[in-house]
Amino acid sequence: MATIRSHARVHRSADDVWKVVGDPTRIVQWFPGVTAVTVEDNIRTLTLAAGLPVFEEIVTLDNRMRRFQYRITGPLPVKYHLGTMDVIEDGEPGCLLMYSTEIS
Repeated sequence: MATIRSHARVHRSADDVWKVVGDPTRIVQWFPGVTAVTVEDNIRTLTLAAGLPVFEEIVTLDNRMRRFQYRITGPLPVKYHLGTMDVIEDGEPGCLLMYSTEIS
């Protein structure tokens, strides 16, 4: 299994960033290549620009911790995928957006 991590300083408050990142339906506003999204219970279905669907299970949606986790369940050719996004208020101007993916 491999882990990929990335982070960025966002020049907005943690609350403002969480309103976007923490809403599973708003991914079309900030993730390139996603053209549509539906959410039913804990299943999110993305439509990519080529028209292909990606199915995800929402694992964690924690407003207090500002953490969103999702697992891709199909149809991509991966055995395991867990994506985690954390919005962190760290005392500096803006906030820190952390993203990690565990994949195999």
